[in-house]
Amino acid sequence: MQDFLFYFSLGWKHIISADALDHQLFILALTAVFVWTDIKRVLILVTAFTIGHSLTLALSVLDVIRFSSKWVEFLIPCTIFITAISNLGQINGRRIKVNLNYYYALGFGLIHGMGFANAIRIMLAKDQSIGWGLFGFNCGLEAGQIFVVIIILTVAAAVLQFIRVNRRDWVFFISAGIFALALKMALERLPITN
Repeated sequence: MQDFLFYFSLGWKHIISADALDHQLFILALTAVFVWTDIKRVLILVTAFTIGHSLTLALSVLDVIRFSSKWVEFLIPCTIFITAISNLGQINGRRIKVNLNYYYALGFGLIHGMGFANAIRIMLAKDQSIGWGLFGFNCGLEAGQIFVVIIILTVAAAVLQFIRVNRRDWVFFISAGIFALALKMALERLPITN
C-alpha cells in the first residue's frame, strides 16, 4: 500500500505541480469548449487521456517501446496547439462541436505518456510491483486531472455567468492563448539534429 500511495502522490504532482504546465495546458485546451452541464462528458474525456497516457507509460516502463525524449518533449506542445487550433475551428456560431476532443484526448494521451516514462522507469525498482506502481501513478494522474477540470469549469462558469462573456468569445480567447503558449514551447523544444 505504501508503494501505491507513493506513486499516487507522484501522479498527482505530475499534473498539479508548477512543472506540469504542458499537461495543464492540454487539459485546458481539451475542456475549454465545455461547461458544467457537460461534466459527464468531461470526465470521460480526462479518463480517455489517462488511458492513452497509461498505455504508453506502461509499454515504456516495461521497455516494450522507447522514443527519443527530445522528440517526445517537442511533440507534447504540438498536441496542445493542435487541440487549441481544433477548438478555434470548431466554433460554429453559438454551437460548439466537441466530438474531436475525445479522439485528441486518447491519441495525444499516448504521446504525453511517453514524456514521463524515462523518469518513472528509473524509480520502479526491480523488487517492487510495477503493476501497483503504475496503477497508483495513474490513479493520482486521474485525480489530479479531475481537480484541474473542476477549477477550469468553475472559472469558466464564473466568467460566463457573472462577467457575462459570450461562450464563443471565451473559447476563442482561451484557445488562442493556449495556441500561442504551446507554439512557443514547441519552438523552444524543436529537436534540431546536427
